Amino acid sequence: MNRPQLVTAADAALYTGRPVGTIWRWASEGRITVHGRGRNARYDLRELDRKTVNPWTGEVRIGETPKLPAGARAA
Repeated sequence: MNRPQLVTAADAALYTGRPVGTIWRWASEGRITVHGRGRNARYDLRELDRKTVNPWTGEVRIGETPKLPAGARAA
């Protein structure tokens, strides 16, 4: 069974290299799924692109922005 890998918004932000506010915005736009509400809200790492860091140069590559669902508008 393929279980979700649920983390807090702060952990999702660290994983993606994006601000926490971006994780919240993506959730409100429907780009990613929110599991729970308020302080108990969690986000599935499988829906997010991980940031990568080049070990030689230290350059950080931010992953792709999740797609908007059909018919949705960006905030």
